[in-house]
Amino acid sequence: MRADAQRNRELIVAAALEVFTECGADASMDRVARTAGLSVGALYRHFPDRRALLEHIATDALSDLLAFGRAASAEQSATRWEVLVRLVAHCTVLPLAMTKSLLGDIGAHVRLAALAAESDALFEELARGAQQEGDLRGDVAPRAVIGVLNTAVCRPGARVDDPLVTVVLDGLKAR
Repeated sequence: MRADAQRNRELIVAAALEVFTECGADASMDRVARTAGLSVGALYRHFPDRRALLEHIATDALSDLLAFGRAASAEQSATRWEVLVRLVAHCTVLPLAMTKSLLGDIGAHVRLAALAAESDALFEELARGAQQEGDLRGDVAPRAVIGVLNTAVCRPGARVDDPLVTVVLDGLKAR
């Protein structure tokens, strides 16, 4: 891809994140283009429709989550609980609320569904490891940990220091 085309694509994605975060996923594509400082035609040359743009954002978010999680998991000096907490913190800066809503209506987007399954497997592995190390409550199944964490971080406005995330992590921590 040419450098100017790549720059335009990046502008569109950044603008879409801003506009969709502010107005929801039904926000006008015209507004996304205006926010990016580009024509609507330029936007549609990169993304044929809103769904393609949203899927791109969701795929990027889950790919980022997985890359971060794998890198953090590879650190031998960190406990699985520490890695899990760092991964939860990282999740709060990703557009996971938008991604979660897309996954509920995913239909035929195989790559996105595969990334979601991989991220669930990563969280499950970390939860199981944290339980074995004695840092995560043993009475909560790793699959349930994923559900609880999804509720905390896959919502608009999630922040690492907000009360819901803090309470969830405190509740999962072994005493």
